[in-house]
Parts: sequence; C-alpha cells; structure tokens
Amino acid sequence: MKISVITTAFNAATTIRDCLESVKGQTYRDVEHIIVDAASTDETLDILNEYKESLGKVISEPDNGIYDGMNKGLRLVTGDVVGILNADDFFSSAETLAKVAQVFEEPDVDSCYGDLVYVADGGSRCEVRGAGFSPHPDPLPKERELDFKVVRYWRAGEFDYRKFWWGWMPPHPTFFVRRSVYERYGYFNPDMGTAADYELMLRFLVRHRISAAYLPEIIIRMRTGGASNVTLGARLRANRMDRRAWEMNGLRPYPWTLIMKPLRKLGQWVSRPRA
Repeated sequence: MKISVITTAFNAATTIRDCLESVKGQTYRDVEHIIVDAASTDETLDILNEYKESLGKVISEPDNGIYDGMNKGLRLVTGDVVGILNADDFFSSAETLAKVAQVFEEPDVDSCYGDLVYVADGGSRCEVRGAGFSPHPDPLPKERELDFKVVRYWRAGEFDYRKFWWGWMPPHPTFFVRRSVYERYGYFNPDMGTAADYELMLRFLVRHRISAAYLPEIIIRMRTGGASNVTLGARLRANRMDRRAWEMNGLRPYPWTLIMKPLRKLGQWVSRPRA
C-alpha cells in the first residue's frame, strides 16, 4: 500500500530539513510526501527545492491557517493511508512507516496511532530510547544528529472509544487514517481552531466508530521549546471549543469530561520512556 505523509509549513527553515530527512530515510519505500507551504518568506522553499526528487507534490501559496493547509494536502494525496507530520516533527525511527504499514495490512483497521515524545534540543540522547524507540537506523543523517531531551512523554494506551468520556484522546501527530475514511467522513474543520484535531477524532472514532489500532511504540518526536505556559484565558477558550466539538457531532460529554482532558496530560511531564 502507499502511505501519504502531509507536511504543512510556514517559515520553517530551521526545522524542516530534519522532517524531510526523516521521511526520505524511511525503509518503507512506497511513500508519497506532500508539502503544503503557506508562502514562506524565509529559506524554506530553497530547502524544499533541494529535496524535490524525493518529494511528491509541493504547493506554496497563502492559506487560512494550518488546518486549511492540511485540507489542501488531503485533496492532493493518492495514498491508501494518510499521516500528517508537522514541519517541526520527525519520525522516531527509520522503521516507523514500515510498522504502520504492517498494522494496516489488517483490512479491518481504519486507523492507527502510537506514542509521542515532545523533545527539546539539548540533553542526553538516551533519554528517548526505550518504549519502542530504536536509534538504529536513525531517521536523521549523521551530520544532523542532535541531542534531545524529553519534555513530555505521551503514552497513548489501548483504544476504547468510551475513554473519550474520561478526557482521553490519541496523540494527534501519530494518527494515521485510511484515505477512504477522510473521503467518507470529511476533512478538518478550520473553524474549530486548535480543537480541529480533537473534533476530527471525535467525529471519526466516536460518532462514526471507525476502528483503531494502537502501535505501542514512540513513533513521532515533536520539537518544543519546553513546557507551554498556558494562560487561564487560553484554557477556557480551548474548553469552549472542545465542548463545541462534542455538540457539533451530536455527542454529550460527562460533566467532568472536559475537565479531565487537560488534567490527564499532567502526568506526561513526569513519566519517561523506559531506558
């Protein structure tokens, strides 16, 4: 099967090379990498030009935000399975897509997801080993090897759609879905802002009950500058959008569902992958 990977970018010159190398270095070869650039004004396009032979379609034009860009990518893909890899992120191993493809060999699997680590430059590389992370072969070339310190570790756990009522959700950067599901149930809703990922997964996994398989490994490393300082106002706005995501799908959360959603993440700053 062909796997399509969509990367949206805007002025991502400082990180996108690692993202591109991560996809290019996958041992699974039937991969289509779609780049949707939002008219970058830095060196992003120059870097993309260096990789033109290994890329699928590349478009660069103004958009209405990251989810508008993702939807553009979804309209361009030709793969059987679709994943989204942000310009700041990269696969945890060169074997990642081979393992994803193996999951989708089961015809009854509509989607899959795995574990995620948020990393910051600096620190010991061994901190992201374990829990399925394999440093050999490395998804980045030797000259780009960096040390990464784990900031958060998001261990997703086995799938059960009822866990959404207890504030659970899969790590959205690790979410791979059959293209036919997007065609049947729709794309991202840009009007949902930062809750667009959450709304899409509620729509797919809870409202329409597509099947999902858990790949119990760290499959994405996501760059961050450190733990985010979320203001009370921002959290309240996010809570309102999360509630709207339930309402627009004809679903009713428990009184504690949207309180549990941010509280469940607290442990991600404490737990670490097994060494």
